Order: sequence, then structure tokens, then C-alpha cells
Amino acid sequence: MSDAAATAATIALGKKIFFDQSLSASGRISCASCHDPKHAYAPPNNLSVQLGGPHMASLGSRAAPSLAYHLNQTPIWYKERASSFVERITETDSPPFGGFGWDGRFNKLSQQAGFPLLNADEMANPSIEAVVDKLTRASYAEDFRKVFGATIFTNKQQAYAQAMKAIEQFELHDPSFYPFTSKFDAYLDDKVKLSTQEERGLKLFVDPKGGNCTSCHTLESGADGSHPLFTNHQFEAIGVPRNNKIPANKDASYYDMGLCGPLRKDQQSDKTFCGMFKTPTLRNVATRGAFFHNGRFSTLKETLEFYVQRDTNPEKWYPKNKDGGIDKFNDLPPALRANVDIVDEPLTRKKGDKPAWNAAEINEVIAFLKTLNDGYSVPKKR
Repeated sequence: MSDAAATAATIALGKKIFFDQSLSASGRISCASCHDPKHAYAPPNNLSVQLGGPHMASLGSRAAPSLAYHLNQTPIWYKERASSFVERITETDSPPFGGFGWDGRFNKLSQQAGFPLLNADEMANPSIEAVVDKLTRASYAEDFRKVFGATIFTNKQQAYAQAMKAIEQFELHDPSFYPFTSKFDAYLDDKVKLSTQEERGLKLFVDPKGGNCTSCHTLESGADGSHPLFTNHQFEAIGVPRNNKIPANKDASYYDMGLCGPLRKDQQSDKTFCGMFKTPTLRNVATRGAFFHNGRFSTLKETLEFYVQRDTNPEKWYPKNKDGGIDKFNDLPPALRANVDIVDEPLTRKKGDKPAWNAAEINEVIAFLKTLNDGYSVPKKR
């Protein structure tokens, strides 16, 4: 089998694994259940966190991110470039970047692919061996042997690793993960003009004294000349309000602190970036039903309102303390709330200030963001 044929066969196998519900303990969910290609490889619903577990009755602790546009990502910097967060931030005055997942703890997509298979609240397999046993009974088991060798299933650790690599190859090389078929792509190629409302939204989006969105959701093209991914792959602490729909949050002492745990274990002793989460791509963002790492908001409009009103109208987003004050940034322990960004526009404002955008401007930004939805057809010239 040629290298090209082997690669094509591996991608095809990865696709079959990605869509295989039999690999879950319930037999009812696959990777595609939470990462639906019809919804830009994001959930097909507006649940904050998705249902899973052996009986489809468990809820996770984070929103399922889109798997689309994972191009040009790198391992998180401190794995190879610094001995600690503090060293890196001191040297460059820059936040960490790279990795996969909300906390960047996966350096490869193959590592990320394995997490839901073994997570008790998701596909809920008890072990790697249990996953491989299911693979040996899958309808594509013979395809697996053809790609990885007739004896591949005799070494279950190796078979599992190859299965995860097959999923990785599918995610990296199947064009459905990075179609670049939005109206904005057509606009960048001079094939279509934006509407007046969309143009106004774009100007508001890039204005450094207004939305300042491109400070994180960059408009830079890729190294290969590809169109922008609308993320700088960095991490940011926004101070998103606590989501009481997440079962874990019923414990008042529980906090999801992103880069320093609880899911990420290797940086728990360094509190410098607690509360930081990966900046997601904004491509297809208008199709999403849950926003931010904890799925706190279910509409794009409310998400943008929070973004520009977080500091000007905090009472709208955060509960009150026992003393009647506003419990701002309430999804982080009080001692770590100083990590939240208050230096980048529009997160610098104070209570009572004018928000960066009014209601009409928010609608204009939404109009622009909708141009990032894939599946746009360029009108035929008459």
C-alpha cells in the first residue's frame, strides 16, 4: 500500500471510529454526537454541557467545543519553551498559547480524542482494553487490520493508540473540518461585498478602542496563506459568571480554573493563570448554542452583551454577596479573581460607564459574525 493510499485508508478508518456509537458504554453516542459535522463539529443543541455516561444521565463540567479549524495549532508553549508560566510571562509579557481543549492540556489531537472515550460523564468506557475489545467487534475491524497489521489487536495499548491516531488524521485532513466556505471567505477573495450592516459590524469588531475583538480573535492569515482562523490560540481569563446548570457547581468549593485545574493536573501549583481558558475560533460562532467554557450563555446576543457590559453593568451578570455587594467574577475563588482581564478594551470600564456597544451595534456585530458561517454560496453573476 502506497503512502498516499495508507493515509487515505487511515483517514477513512478514523471517520468510521469518529461516528461509531458502539464505542460508548451506552451505545448511543459517538464523537460526532457532541461534534456534529452538520453543526460545524459542535453540539447540535444549546445545552450548556452534554449528556453522557452509561445511561445517558450524566452531565459534564464543560461545554463541548467545536473541532473545526484546528489548523496551525501547536503544543502549549511551556511544554517546550519554558520551565514555568512565570518564566514565560516574564520573558515576553505574553499569555500562554497552543494545545488542544479548553485548558490546552492535550498536545496532540490523538490525545484529545481519547478523553471522551474514557470519561465517566461521556462515552464512559472503564478502560483502554474495553475500547479495544469493542473495536475488535466493530464492522470495520478488518479495515483496522488492513491499515495497522493483521496482529494489531494482540497489543491493546498499541491498537488503542493507533485508533486515536486514525481519528487525529481524520480531523486534520478531512476537508469538512476546514471548508473556508463562509461569506467572509468569499469577501476576502473579492467575490462578494459585505452588506452595510455587516461592514459596520466588522469595523466595530476590529476597533481597538471599542470591541477590540481582534486582540484575541485575530484576522491574520495562516503561514500558508490560508484565511484567518479568528483565534490567536492564547488563553484568557474573562470572568464568565458561574453556571448553576453544571452539577459540579452545586459544590460551593468547586471551581473550574482552566489552566490550573481541576482537569489539568500538571500546573496546579502555579496560580498565575488560574481562570484562563483557550480562545476559541469564531468561525461558525453564530451557529453555536452554548458559549464560553462553561456554556453559561445560550445566545450570541447575550454573549456579546456580557462582553461589553461585564464591567459597566455587573449587576446584570453576577449575583449579590450576603452584604449586598456584587459577587463579581464569581466562578473563581476570591483570591484568584485578580487574574481576570481588566486591562484590555472593552474590559477596562467601570460600573456606570457607557458600554463599548449599544443594542444596535451589537446587532451589527452579530450580522458580521454570521458571515463567518460556512456553507455560503456566491451569487451567480447575471
